[in-house]
Amino acid sequence: MDERDERHVAWAGGLCRSRRRRDMVISEPPVRVAGRRCVVLVSDWPGREPVTARPRVPEPGSALGDCLALATAAPSLHNSQPWLFRAHRAGIDVHADPKRRLAVLDPTGREMWISVAAALLNLRVAVAYRGRTPLLRLLPAPSAEFLVARVSAGPRGPVSPTVRALARAIPRRRSNRWPFSDLAVPSGVLEELVAAAAVEGAILRVAGPGARVRVLGLAQEAEQRWRPDSDYRRELAEWTLETPDRRDGVPGPAMGPRSADDALPMRDFGLVRPGARRPRLDFEGRPTIAMVYTGGDTPRHWLQAGQALQRVLLTATARGVASNLLTQPLEIPQLRRRLTDPATGWVPQAIVRLGYTRRVGAATPRRPLGDVLVT
Repeated sequence: MDERDERHVAWAGGLCRSRRRRDMVISEPPVRVAGRRCVVLVSDWPGREPVTARPRVPEPGSALGDCLALATAAPSLHNSQPWLFRAHRAGIDVHADPKRRLAVLDPTGREMWISVAAALLNLRVAVAYRGRTPLLRLLPAPSAEFLVARVSAGPRGPVSPTVRALARAIPRRRSNRWPFSDLAVPSGVLEELVAAAAVEGAILRVAGPGARVRVLGLAQEAEQRWRPDSDYRRELAEWTLETPDRRDGVPGPAMGPRSADDALPMRDFGLVRPGARRPRLDFEGRPTIAMVYTGGDTPRHWLQAGQALQRVLLTATARGVASNLLTQPLEIPQLRRRLTDPATGWVPQAIVRLGYTRRVGAATPRRPLGDVLVT
């Protein structure tokens, strides 16, 4: 990505169709605008009031409130929600919150950036769903270390079927840690997911039988490495401790069951909660595994990966496909390097398990907007 790409305008409309008329690819090409400035000033977004010392929490049903509510529905490591937003005349600035980075699992902040980028994709879709063209500037101020992006509302326009599908999928997307059926995800749906990742400049590769065994083996190895680690267990306890008013972390109902024979290496969120009642169930024997790759491993690439990952997850949700992430082998550098594509140098950024189930994943809490708005 060159310097001009930091100042591109991307929209969330448009519709591509596959060979079958009824199948739509929920993706669209970015629109790039040359020039150093591409922020559109508008009088009614996000508001005409100047930013004050204490940001006013937007009213439910307002454009700003609705868009931020959808943005914060993004997935994040241990539901840490490491994002902050600043609304001003020119749009909304999206920041990473380093205080919410998981020091043990994410020492470089890579997964924090990916999580914030997922929220950024949601915000873009939300703006488009309000009938405005979302204008995006990635890394608009290089001197601001944790300023990820600026999203502005551009010209009004019709809401495309793609936007509707993605926006309606946002509140329905949940990490599903329950067993999936043995029903294979159709190749046409997988092609849509590959196209969705490509829209954001990333590569989604669906693992074949051999690659699936290798990925699951590395995930199992990572889980075994983490289990006895005292720092890991302490950090896990911090994000799984339930209190009545907690609005982040992984609550008991969202942890999912244990694998009866440990064949599928799901993260054991109940590891430090031995009293938690979690059944042991048989999981699918041949899970569909897909991996998100990027051409490098810098913050820009992490932003690509996070937006691509979220577009893939929303597309899957719109198609009735459940999903959850298997991040364990990507959290150990030695194991992650073994998943790098040797032929292309593509770097792995996310591992997704896909499938069908009648069991709906449990909802996880979200912080109130007053906690994620800053001046």
